[in-house]
Amino acid sequence: MLHAIGLIELNSIAKGIEAGDAMLKAAEVTLLVAKTICPGKYIVMVGGDVAATHRAVEVGTEAAEHTLVDQFTIPNIHASILPSISGVTPIDKVQAVGVVETYSVGACIESADAAVKAASVVPIRTHLAFGIGGKCYYVLNGDVADVTAAVRTGADLAAAKGLLVQYTVLPRPHPQLVDALL
Repeated sequence: MLHAIGLIELNSIAKGIEAGDAMLKAAEVTLLVAKTICPGKYIVMVGGDVAATHRAVEVGTEAAEHTLVDQFTIPNIHASILPSISGVTPIDKVQAVGVVETYSVGACIESADAAVKAASVVPIRTHLAFGIGGKCYYVLNGDVADVTAAVRTGADLAAAKGLLVQYTVLPRPHPQLVDALL
């Protein structure tokens, strides 16, 4: 079981590979993702206990130098976040839909985690920088008040990092649009 995840995002592929190696050598963590993303950026995501994950991210951040785009360590990541990254989470009933769009993978995942911890919502999809120019977004489902509170929390976190693109809440999304999102 992962107690924490950490991520670094760089604007250099070569430096990303170097930083990922340094992270794995610095702490006892598990490599979750190490790959290129659009537009020519590189991410390294690790998981493990909180202290080891934090140490790995610190070392990766130092190794990244001026190529660092974003980074985070999230202790006790919400259980619904990683499945929403891997694919679409099935939902029984579409209620209100909220979308938060960011300029970085790091800000997206960190924002989504904060959002689902802030209100009773389900992240149904998290799209990470593939084929959309390096931007990311996540889609939440729940009642209007909860989606609004979650989106505000997530958007505020991304905005504080200077990485918020836009956000929206649709109280009653059209069924065809919902199908397209899923």
